[in-house]
Amino acid sequence: MDDDALRQMFAGLRGEERRLRRPPPDGRGGLLLGEGARVVERCLGAGHHLRALLVSTAYNGPLPSPAVPMLTLDPEDIQRLTGFGAMREMLGAFDRPPDPLAAEVLPAARRVLVLEGVMNPSNVGTIIRSATALGVDATLIGPGSADPFGRRALRTSMGAALVHPWAITADPVTDLRHHGFAVLALTPDAGATPLHRALAERANDRVALALGSEGEGLSGTVLDAADERVTIPMAPGVDSLNVAAAAAVGCWLLAEQS
Repeated sequence: MDDDALRQMFAGLRGEERRLRRPPPDGRGGLLLGEGARVVERCLGAGHHLRALLVSTAYNGPLPSPAVPMLTLDPEDIQRLTGFGAMREMLGAFDRPPDPLAAEVLPAARRVLVLEGVMNPSNVGTIIRSATALGVDATLIGPGSADPFGRRALRTSMGAALVHPWAITADPVTDLRHHGFAVLALTPDAGATPLHRALAERANDRVALALGSEGEGLSGTVLDAADERVTIPMAPGVDSLNVAAAAAVGCWLLAEQS
C-alpha cells in the first residue's frame, strides 16, 4: 500500500465519526480505530487484523510490526489529514469484527449493565472499563448510546471493550426478560429504593442495572418496564452523579452482591 492509499484510508476520519455513530459492516466506516500504542497492542492481542498504522514523528517507541503498511507524519499533518484535534502517538486501522448479539453474551451472565442514551463516547468507554475492572459480566448498549468500538470509547476504556462482553440491542428489556433477568432502573429520584438494599434483596437473582443519559436519564419506557426503580443516596444538596461515576458505584455494588 503506497502513501497515497494510506492517506486516503486515514483522511477525514473525524468527519466520518460525526456522520456515523454506528459504522457500516464494510468499507472505510467499518474500521476499528485503535488510538495509542497500548490500545493498538491490545487490539493485536485480541486477534484483530491490523490493516495500516498512522504514526506521529514525535513517537520514538517500539512499533507493532515492520511489515504493517505505515504512514509517518508530523502531528500537525496528522491533524489536517484526519480532522482530529489531537491524536496520541499512533492510530491503528483494524478490520472491525461483527457486533456481538445479546443472545451471545447474556446466557452466561448474572450481573449486567444496560446503557440507554449514553451518547458521550468517553462515558461509554469509562463505564466499560469500570465494568471490566469490577467484574460485571456484560453490558448491553441500548438505543442512543455511543459505540464501544468507536475511537474515543475504545481509547477511554484502554481497550477493555475488546475483552468485556457487550452487545448492541434495540430492546434491552425484552432481551433481559428472555434470559430471566430482573431489571433495576437507576434514577436520581430520592424516593426510589437505595441500590445497595435492592441488590441485597436480589442476591440470588440475575440482575441488570440500567443507566440513562446525563441530562434526561432513562426513558419512561425503561422506567415503567423495570422491576424496580433504584437510586444511589446522595448527600444533602446533591441530586446526582455523572453517569460514568454512577456506573462505577453500581458496578462495585453489583460485584459485592454477586
